Amino acid sequence: MPQTNKARTSGGSAGEVSGPECGEPPPARAGEADQSDPVIVKSPSDPKKYRYIELSNGLKALLISDLTQSESNREPVAKEEEDSGEEEDGDSESTNEDSNCVNKCSEGVKKNCRSEKQSAAALCISVGSFSDPADLPGLAHFLEHMVFMGSEKYPAENGFDAFLKKHGGSDNASTDCERTIFKFDVQRKYLREALDRWVQFFIGPLMIPDAVDREVEAVDSEYQMAQPLDSNRKEMLFGGLAKAGHPMSKFFWGNAQTLKNEPREKNIDTYERLREFWRRYYSAHYMTLAVQSKETLDNLEEWVRAICIKIPNNGQPRADFSDLQDPFDTPDFNKLYRVVPVRKIHALTISWALPPQDKHYRVKPLHYISWLIGHEGAGSVLSLLRKKCWALALFGGNSESGFDQNTTYSIFSVSITLSDEGFQNFFQVIHIVFQYLKMLQSVGPQQRIYEEIQKIEANEFHYQEQMEPIEFVANICENMQLFPKEDFLRGDQLMFEYNPEVISAPLTLLTPATANILLLSPEHDGRCPLNEKWFGTQYSVEGNPPPQRIWENLVLFDLFVNILAHNLAEPAYDADVAQLEYMLFPGDHGLFIRLKGFNHKLPLLLNLIVDHLANFSTAPNVFSMYIEQLKKTYYIILIKPDRLGRDVRLQILEHHRWSVMQKYEAIMADLGVTDLMDFVNRFKAELFVEGLIQGNFTSAESKEFLQYFIEKLQYKAPPAEPPVLFRVVELPQTHHLCKVQSLNKADANSEVTVYYQTGLKNLREHTLMELLVMHMEEPCFDFLRTKETLGYQVYPSCRNTSGVLGFSVTVETQATKFSTDFVEGKIEAFLVSFGEKMVNLSDEAFQTQVTALIKLKECEDTQLGEEVDRNWFEVVTQQYVFDRLNKEIEVLKNVTKDELVSFFMEHRHASSRKLSIHVVGFGEKEKETHGDDQSSSSPESQDTERKTSSYGDVSELIFLPASPVLAKASRITDIRAFTSSLNLHPYHKILQ
Repeated sequence: MPQTNKARTSGGSAGEVSGPECGEPPPARAGEADQSDPVIVKSPSDPKKYRYIELSNGLKALLISDLTQSESNREPVAKEEEDSGEEEDGDSESTNEDSNCVNKCSEGVKKNCRSEKQSAAALCISVGSFSDPADLPGLAHFLEHMVFMGSEKYPAENGFDAFLKKHGGSDNASTDCERTIFKFDVQRKYLREALDRWVQFFIGPLMIPDAVDREVEAVDSEYQMAQPLDSNRKEMLFGGLAKAGHPMSKFFWGNAQTLKNEPREKNIDTYERLREFWRRYYSAHYMTLAVQSKETLDNLEEWVRAICIKIPNNGQPRADFSDLQDPFDTPDFNKLYRVVPVRKIHALTISWALPPQDKHYRVKPLHYISWLIGHEGAGSVLSLLRKKCWALALFGGNSESGFDQNTTYSIFSVSITLSDEGFQNFFQVIHIVFQYLKMLQSVGPQQRIYEEIQKIEANEFHYQEQMEPIEFVANICENMQLFPKEDFLRGDQLMFEYNPEVISAPLTLLTPATANILLLSPEHDGRCPLNEKWFGTQYSVEGNPPPQRIWENLVLFDLFVNILAHNLAEPAYDADVAQLEYMLFPGDHGLFIRLKGFNHKLPLLLNLIVDHLANFSTAPNVFSMYIEQLKKTYYIILIKPDRLGRDVRLQILEHHRWSVMQKYEAIMADLGVTDLMDFVNRFKAELFVEGLIQGNFTSAESKEFLQYFIEKLQYKAPPAEPPVLFRVVELPQTHHLCKVQSLNKADANSEVTVYYQTGLKNLREHTLMELLVMHMEEPCFDFLRTKETLGYQVYPSCRNTSGVLGFSVTVETQATKFSTDFVEGKIEAFLVSFGEKMVNLSDEAFQTQVTALIKLKECEDTQLGEEVDRNWFEVVTQQYVFDRLNKEIEVLKNVTKDELVSFFMEHRHASSRKLSIHVVGFGEKEKETHGDDQSSSSPESQDTERKTSSYGDVSELIFLPASPVLAKASRITDIRAFTSSLNLHPYHKILQ
């Protein structure tokens, strides 16, 4: 949002004037002179006196008398400047990028040799950039510039600035979302004249047409100066996520394009619109004024009434946007935005858009939450992140600027400055924040903590130091728009009353599902294809990272299935004796229940399973037993090179695919029986149930099975049909390499998989791929195992990754014999030789393979289970092509050798979508390649190892560099960063 510098260069026409010329007389007051207002509560250490008045034109003012200085400091010692002709234009932009102020102008140069406090005044008008017309973005900000370019009474363009500079003063202005603030300070003896000159800008500003074009250039220059600041760029990007039609999506700054060039093209009279905006919104009854000086209250009241009564009142209601709630309730908000910053810094901001909180100023719920999230002592978020060397600083809360808090929403943010290592582990950083918030939600607001914060704030208010007058009056005049009279001086500081319901309301909304995540890093350069319209910020968008809550849910799902099987073991034993079989399996997208046996009693077994599902419960000792068992299961999976290789490959290819490593990390969290029961209840509440029944059952009997589910579980359908596949990324048309170290330091086994992505294809191409891989099997074995002796497991595979076609060649080798880079070279050599073999393939050899595959597909099933497996695949993928084998046979009958050869060669050109996955074991051949790069772990990781496992740390991937042999391959060292910039294939089914 704009940072304003009111440089001025011209003067001009009359404005409207109302009210008596002689001013408004003060009301008669009984009792002593210079009486202060007893209703206004001030700090015991504040020596100033206060009086609140309302003028007949609707303006509200707070008069502040500061008669506390020693007599010896009554007058300035410095000699007055005598040359009144020196009207310097010395104001310069002074912007602190971390400031929460908006449109902040420079203050000018203050006199250093000052023997008494400056006098100061500030005026707040309840209008801001939210009121910009749609066809003139930045008009409110532009008007803030233009009103100071001379007045009817004092027409010199820079007359006010010159007067202030001559008398040791300065001025400033700021345009926020719903308020605009003007302020100045000056030596005491010149306050009355300065006030008169200043108020004329709100009585009759000139704003001559000639000045419009020149001042537009000043606004445009300010906009250009603001562009390199990351804080401004973040705000513009963030504001652009608001709903269409909400004022937060507007361009508040304004520039030459929006205020001059486009209006001319559209025949818009910017000058007339400025005056119209001034008449509509610069009305006395929208204004609050604060004036502070070493004068009596009576004198100040006399001056304010005489001068300010002339400000016109248009009688119109003030702008009100409070009906525009939930501006960020959009799909675009709840995503991860990777941003290229100007500064070379890694920064993470997690934000939530909440209902407006300003009405809860007496409780200050966000201050309570920010106090806890921003705590830096032992047990805090920052303490943990610092121990891991992941973060340098953390800020949590709401800045109370118009951007963060207005009548339509309040923002709560957690901003973290990350180290290089923290950036690499930013998912874990996000998880830690989410876990801490989950803990706060679980324990609820604590009165003891609230009262502790309350006492600290009360002490600070009681013993507060005096502020610079110009800053004090600016703060107070805005408070006057927000709080009742008694709280003008304390409403923004004190916590008045503990109310756990008010605190819990926003706290419960701080969830992973509703968060917006901004990740700034120079590492994103070249990976962010999108550009924000106004500041040109480069960014990319992806779905929010699967929060730890999702990983926890996956762990809880595994626990649920395991414990459900445990609960069924005894009750279902008789069914097992009667040769009825059942299996419970936690699939990628749901729970699979499979039964097999004689039809007579099979319904009883299904009913038993459904009953236990509906009435699921567990004891703490059983829960703990399976927690430990699952830890072992996950660990065993991760230390196997083939399972780790699959995990990494699918993390890259399948969008939002969970990894076993994430599940292993989640199970190390403090999960309890309550977490499991909460998950199970949520799981059972909304279900999509689909089944397959084959064998000796009628259609009516089959429907009864489903009906029992419905009646027993009493579930409702989910709001949208859940996906049964992952979306798959479209790999770039070049070679990419992801090389990770094995997680078992005692294991020499390595695995190399070279994968080629074909894309979204139909049934014909999938059948062709099956035939191609069949042709490849024997030559692959002969070349890579028999002749090159690279390893025992050597095989090609036809890959159907959530409907996206591809093929791969895999070799499992040992680091004591070969490096993975050497093995990849041999795989490439095999593919070259295989291509030559295919080109020279005889018609007879081709037809032999085709016939063999047809016979394989025509082969009669030996067991009912074989047919069930095929049909079940059609059901769980929701494709329902139950005659797929027949369709594939028809394809094979008319496929040609040239078609197959051409299909293979399409994968072998320079622009192929190729992905290599290496899991590197421990052995001398790898040491020759990597040397010390193949490290065991960092000291921090070693601490974790001792805590979690006697075998080693499996909580993070260690990415290794490639040797010169694979120097041309693009390395993947951050899976999320790599996949975030890629296109996603739509959900795809192979139907014909």
